[in-house]
Amino acid sequence: MKQLVLASGNSDKLREVRQLLAGSGIQLIGLNEMSGTPQLTEPFDTFAENASHKALVIARHSHLPALADDSGLVVEALDGRPGVHSSRYGQTDQERIERLLAELMDVPPERRVARFVCVLALAHGDDIIGMWEGVAEGIITAEPHGTSGFGYDPVFYYPPLRLTFAEMLPEQKNSVSHRGHALRAMSGQLPQLLAALV
Repeated sequence: MKQLVLASGNSDKLREVRQLLAGSGIQLIGLNEMSGTPQLTEPFDTFAENASHKALVIARHSHLPALADDSGLVVEALDGRPGVHSSRYGQTDQERIERLLAELMDVPPERRVARFVCVLALAHGDDIIGMWEGVAEGIITAEPHGTSGFGYDPVFYYPPLRLTFAEMLPEQKNSVSHRGHALRAMSGQLPQLLAALV
């Protein structure tokens, strides 16, 4: 079984990726299962640069292939904010949601168009050996709905299912989410990429 380190300390993200890779023959290792891992930062202005940076840091540290994602919520009416700063828009999910809704208070529903973006980067040693992107289009609600998921899920309404991400079952969310799209794009190539590594 090939090992792959997920360059994230987020237990929700680890659970989501494990669900999406179930049955792939790949053992996913979370940062919380390793000792002495370096602090990960997101110092760049694009999701791709941040994902690549994190994957390379962990691949060099662990001497294993590392998968990192950078993802965020892009709201058109806010000129793309929170974007790459999505996780730093407040101290907690609740604070981030409250700030987002406050900034959108005077924005009519038809202009609350948003998209979740996820960029995955796969690194081995000093090289990025793969990169994939997934996008989910939706609308920001006026108030939170649902208790599943994490982050902005309670306010991200997905029109085709008429649910917020937080109202969906995990299988539903994984089938339509930005991370799910990126992981499915990657999954067809990942076994061959990992098998080719020495």
